[in-house]
Amino acid sequence: MPAVSALIDPHAITPIIAEGHEIGVHGWIHENTSLLDRDTERTLLLRSRDTLHELTGQLPVGHRAANWDLSAHTVELVAEAGFSYDSSLMADDSCYELVCIGQPTGLVEIPVDWVRDDAVYLLFNRNPPTRPWTSPKDVLDIFLREFDMAFDEGGVCQLVFHPFVIGYRSRIWILEELIRHAQARGPVWMPTHAELADWVRVQS
Repeated sequence: MPAVSALIDPHAITPIIAEGHEIGVHGWIHENTSLLDRDTERTLLLRSRDTLHELTGQLPVGHRAANWDLSAHTVELVAEAGFSYDSSLMADDSCYELVCIGQPTGLVEIPVDWVRDDAVYLLFNRNPPTRPWTSPKDVLDIFLREFDMAFDEGGVCQLVFHPFVIGYRSRIWILEELIRHAQARGPVWMPTHAELADWVRVQS
């Protein structure tokens, strides 16, 4: 969650925390990290972490760069700040440890991908001008195929949903159907990212 979003409506955080969900750092105001100098990026990263900690009562342990745009310093700064994991990179479908300047960081990467992001298919935006081009039924089909292959491999299926994208009446059923389908396939673990990072670390 961008920290400024939490500041604008702190009451919106309460039901999220009450249901046992995790809130991680997603920038100060969804800024493009790749355009920041090192000191500014560090300041906004720590300010975001501390603000969310104060508002939620839980220290965020996860980081996801806005738009998945990282600078040359991001991994180093996230590790230095004591985060448990990052979820911004796309080097694999499975989790892995991030290396920075040839050194292990201790950070677990929970990889993302544009193909598993609802905004790619459904986001309406005026600037830059983007328009939804995929029907909700087709988006569900893509996500089901991603899940089924991950399930068959015994791997991770990490999907990205934005409340302002998936949250419409005509779209939220995609998430509901995915959960129903996943549970019907057999034993499926649906952890928070923090729980997954801890599990990956134990397996290493």
